Amino acid sequence: MKKILVTGGAGFIGSNFVNYILTNRDDLFLVNLDKLTYAGNLENLKEVENHKNYSFIKGDITNNELVDYLFKKYSFNYVINFAAESHVDRSILGSEVFFRSNVVGTNVLLEASRRYGIEKFVQISTDEVYGSLGPTGLFTETTPVSPNSPYSSSKAASDLMALSFFHTFGLPVVITRCSNNYGPFQFPEKLIPLMIINSLNGKKLPVYGDGLNVRDWVYVIDHNRAVEIVLEQGKAGEVYNIGASREMKNINIVKLILSKLTKPEGLIEYVKDRPGHDRRYAIDSSKIQNELGWKPEFDFENAINETIEWYLKNKNWWQGIITGEYQKYYKTLYGDR
Repeated sequence: MKKILVTGGAGFIGSNFVNYILTNRDDLFLVNLDKLTYAGNLENLKEVENHKNYSFIKGDITNNELVDYLFKKYSFNYVINFAAESHVDRSILGSEVFFRSNVVGTNVLLEASRRYGIEKFVQISTDEVYGSLGPTGLFTETTPVSPNSPYSSSKAASDLMALSFFHTFGLPVVITRCSNNYGPFQFPEKLIPLMIINSLNGKKLPVYGDGLNVRDWVYVIDHNRAVEIVLEQGKAGEVYNIGASREMKNINIVKLILSKLTKPEGLIEYVKDRPGHDRRYAIDSSKIQNELGWKPEFDFENAINETIEWYLKNKNWWQGIITGEYQKYYKTLYGDR
């Protein structure tokens, strides 16, 4: 049985991946290493916590001794590095933790992977490393890296370091760069869950600037399937873009959510734009589709309905999150809205 170190497996995308693999595969053993910061939540993994092919370890990927111990104990075949500080707004408020987790942590994992000769290292990245697009065009894997936020620059740095381990040491590294994800278990600071929860609570919906920033959206399970395929078939040293070709303006997402929940558009409140806000992202995912046979299975209309329904049915999950420290953070960004 192949053994995989999954880092950040209690976060949004990572926990969905763990749940997906353990539900659909019986030939893989997953070790989930997660620090359980504010965005890591073991409630995301309740359905698989006692699975025979699963083990959870609380710990930090920057901890050399712990990472080395785990590699010795489990003899991993693969590493999938989901672990990252991932919110642009938080990186603007304080960048140091982003570089520790995203750059230093990735380096620790790469060095251990090199020492122990793993079969493949999958670095989970983001389309944000490419910077901002104009009104036309798409990000391809050959688009120059040009990050504009502390978050995206930390991810770009970790990507380049991962590729350097392939070129210098022959470590079988593959990088995935995905567009914006949505789905169950997404932390409420992100656009879609934030707007759903504020709508349900009758609170103002803060929209940056003019709301016309464009993002390309992909359902988290489609992303998980792509990572699975890249793990098995991805070519070492390559980058694969993952996207569903579903561009939408932020304000249209907000209005769609209000409409689905039969809430008034008067809840929308435009707020001061964040510094360096990229105008448009759009992914060309033809490479992974043509070379590895992946394609998105979920259409946006059905998947956004499923996502909204999940937040309606799982109020206990998010009600416990939007108290305490989250409220302090929310007020820092948006005030008492």
